[in-house]
Amino acid sequence: MAGGLVALLDDVAVLARAAAASVDDIGAAAAKAGAKAAGVVIDDAAVTPQYVRDLAADRELPIIKRIALGSLRNKFLIILPAILLLSQFVPWLLTPILMLGGAYLCFEGAEKVWAKIAHHDAHGEDEGAKDEKTLVSGAVRTDLILSAEIMVITLNEVIDEPFWSRLAILAVVAVIMTVLVYGAVALIVKMDDAGLRLAQLPGAIAKFGRGLVKAMPIVLTALTIIGTAAMLWVGGHILLVGTDELGLHFLYEAVHHLEEAAHDATGALGGVVGWLVNTIASAILGLIVGALVVVVMTFTIHRRKPEPAAEAH
Repeated sequence: MAGGLVALLDDVAVLARAAAASVDDIGAAAAKAGAKAAGVVIDDAAVTPQYVRDLAADRELPIIKRIALGSLRNKFLIILPAILLLSQFVPWLLTPILMLGGAYLCFEGAEKVWAKIAHHDAHGEDEGAKDEKTLVSGAVRTDLILSAEIMVITLNEVIDEPFWSRLAILAVVAVIMTVLVYGAVALIVKMDDAGLRLAQLPGAIAKFGRGLVKAMPIVLTALTIIGTAAMLWVGGHILLVGTDELGLHFLYEAVHHLEEAAHDATGALGGVVGWLVNTIASAILGLIVGALVVVVMTFTIHRRKPEPAAEAH
């Protein structure tokens, strides 16, 4: 009886060690895959603050919470099941679908650039009367594309893993990335409130608080610009890589040759300069594609309705 109990305990110990090793493997794979998607995470964090800009301070965190919950729904209810099924049965569809998302990002970025040039809101709405439901839905739509990019990058890193390991790793990355992105966004948008509180304290702390308050509008404006650039960069890069994977190599090869030439010509700074060349080329491609989509949308879906006739006097 005692021998049987000892054997049972040994079996339990072996299973526990195997489970612990499996958890460690999943954690390590999730960390590696998440690191590959870090660039898109930064883009996501830069894009989101623009959606709560100019809102009342007491509405900022509730809106961010709603967007974060929408992001989790995107990842767990739409993206995760879709990419797992596609990768299992029709993996060739992943690239075209991702390219459609990239084209949408290019459109969003180009529309914001045009809005800035033409001095009107991107969707023809009054900036002073923002509807929270519209804001959240717009942010969640943009998040869907960026989250899909994060998840597909992650999937590419673990594509050779068994199905359940892939599922576990993707789920871990989905949660961690959402917490990182929207935690950072919450900190960014509440820094001015923190500055106001610090300004009420004595001495150098008050001076720092006042400086923080003055700096935040500049920071948020900069983040809006970075967010727009990020849409064009990420969208353009998705299209650049996607065309190469679909067999149209000339664009990708041209950018790759430019990147290599810049890398070789700049010595120790070659890695950074090469990355900048690739990034700028991707953003230019994104702007061109986005501008074409804006033109098409302007003359089709977004064509303005005629103004109502003036009332007779």
